[in-house]
Amino acid sequence: MDTTDGIPDPAAPRPLTARSVVLSTLLGHHPPALPARALVRVGEVFGIAEGTVRVALSRMVAAGDLVQRADGSYGLTARLLARQARQDDSRSPRTRDWRGVWEIAVVTAERRAAADRGALRQAMTELRLAELREGTWLRPANLSRSRPAVVTGQCTWLTGAPEGDPAALAARLWDLDDWAAQARTLLAAAGAAEEAGDLARRFTVSAAVLRHLLADPLLPAELLPGDWPGEELRRRYDAFEADFRTVLRRHTAA
Repeated sequence: MDTTDGIPDPAAPRPLTARSVVLSTLLGHHPPALPARALVRVGEVFGIAEGTVRVALSRMVAAGDLVQRADGSYGLTARLLARQARQDDSRSPRTRDWRGVWEIAVVTAERRAAADRGALRQAMTELRLAELREGTWLRPANLSRSRPAVVTGQCTWLTGAPEGDPAALAARLWDLDDWAAQARTLLAAAGAAEEAGDLARRFTVSAAVLRHLLADPLLPAELLPGDWPGEELRRRYDAFEADFRTVLRRHTAA
């Protein structure tokens, strides 16, 4: 799903645009490439005219969001392929058994340019680390993922464990109550859209669900509040994707 425009308010969804429909379709499609005629048919599902979709495709190629391939299909560029990979990880996180150990990154590089500092902060967020204080990032060591060069080049990495309550530290680093409250709001909105049979509404809410999953800290169960809605939110998105794939196959068949 396209998450480039922020989380829509579930109580007041914005109208779907050709751009959001195209990006959402390709971000949710594997491999992320479809011919123009297929994307036009998807647009028709949501009442978007063929001409509007084709204009959006041209503008998205010009903006560097899409690339037109030799066979005439449209695919995501590298930046959005990286977004798709992050979204896939947020839906099916690669976790490992947690034994109380935390990973800790301490910034040790000197004379960093502002661009380097910004790139490090972005990378740390994508790795789902939180900043305890300036220059010190950490999280429970329960995720399996590689570290980009922008991180390894600026930080020294350590492992350790807090002497106090790790759940209290997690609650200090992440606003878990707020994340859970937003997740429950989205679950309610998704359920209402499904009950109403409103595909466009489900599409919009599901885009918000996927963006919210990107902000899930993916903590071990031992550190989460009771009745954590993360897995339920993932199941809700998976149910929508299955239904949307059925629609997609029906409307993109040659």
